[in-house]
Amino acid sequence: MSTLSSAPARPAVAGDQSATTVAQRARRRRILWLWSARLLFAVIVIGGWQLFTSVGIVDPFFYGQPSGIWKTTIDLFQHGTEFGSFWVDIETTLQEAVYGFGIGAAAGIVLGVTLGQNRFLADVLGPYIKVVNAIPRIVLGSIFVVAFGIGVTPKVLLAAVLVFFVVFFNAFQGVREVDRDILANVRVLGASRLQIVRHVTLPSALTWIIASLHTAFGFAIVGALVGEVLGAEHGVGLVIRTAQGNLDPDGVFAGMLVIAVITLVAEFLLTLLEKRLLSWRPPAPSEAVAI
Repeated sequence: MSTLSSAPARPAVAGDQSATTVAQRARRRRILWLWSARLLFAVIVIGGWQLFTSVGIVDPFFYGQPSGIWKTTIDLFQHGTEFGSFWVDIETTLQEAVYGFGIGAAAGIVLGVTLGQNRFLADVLGPYIKVVNAIPRIVLGSIFVVAFGIGVTPKVLLAAVLVFFVVFFNAFQGVREVDRDILANVRVLGASRLQIVRHVTLPSALTWIIASLHTAFGFAIVGALVGEVLGAEHGVGLVIRTAQGNLDPDGVFAGMLVIAVITLVAEFLLTLLEKRLLSWRPPAPSEAVAI
């Protein structure tokens, strides 16, 4: 009897392994096609840009050339700018963006979770938050520069403000979306308010918060750059503003290229953080095939 009952298990295991192998091959094939398509798209855009500017269809005086942008980027790293080392400019912008991102994200999470759980407090502070959010960011940047000078502080503050509202509204909505039945059950079981926040509210809202962080770092970079354009001693924004004043599109695009690389690296790190913090969450159908 034991021999008969164990016999069917072997074909099942073999079938599972075969299905896993097929799925892995399909995934590798999809990744290959995906990266091939991405590379082809980049070749078409950059190659077309270079071709059109070379034959005169597009004026390189206004739009630059990929070859000129690459040459200018290398020159910036090798010889710096009129303000000093380009590495110092990158470090300054990155420092302003990271500090602003940290401050804005922390404030947005704390206030969003707090107001999301307290309707009375949300009703009291809601109109004021909307008023501040309605102020144009360029105006806030000018106010910060006038108040704190052209150092790092106004750029950090402007980046923090931009990040705060992105994270705050997502954290607030994430808390409001927590399942009320689960909250009622844990209260019946005697959980304290702190335990509810730690074990129910924050994990439930974490998907919303993490999603906002991907967008928020881009806003932190924008805040730092805008502040540097308004007034700065160092920074990639200052390099871009100077290139713009000299009618140098290659210099403008070179600064944008560096910013794009920084943003992509930050996006990669945030994706790793998301996978670590949300490892308990089963993948959504749309994520099952995502790269």
